[in-house]
Amino acid sequence: MIRDDIKQATVQAMKAGDKQRTAALRLIAAKIKDRDIEQRTSGKDVGDDDLVIEVLQKMAKQRRESIQMYEEGGREELAQQERGELAVIEEFLPQMMDESETRAAIEAVKADLGAESIKDMGRVMAELKARHGAVLDMSRASALVKESLA
Repeated sequence: MIRDDIKQATVQAMKAGDKQRTAALRLIAAKIKDRDIEQRTSGKDVGDDDLVIEVLQKMAKQRRESIQMYEEGGREELAQQERGELAVIEEFLPQMMDESETRAAIEAVKADLGAESIKDMGRVMAELKARHGAVLDMSRASALVKESLA
């Protein structure tokens, strides 16, 4: 499980004296714990690895946006810190589908659902997320689905 890998990596980073990595791993663990608490109160049941992947994807997206903003604002030292955190986060994310795999998945879903127009985009996106949510970049998939249905 990814959660166990994160715990082991935290212990290794602490033993190695790597303060930045330890801080990033603790941040990840805190976000996962927050999400666990949120899950308990909402009553929804999501698989453990799915929950962790969802948290990691959200954190990675936030880091990418922050890096871009810091670079535009001329704050290279803060952008560098965010890049370090992003690298740690990406270690635990599964390999994302490349563009050709994404296009193939979109075509398969379109065929299964009989989707032909842009009106079907919501159904196609929902099915893509259900089938490939953990390994699919949904923002890139959205653009490809729109292109495919147009």
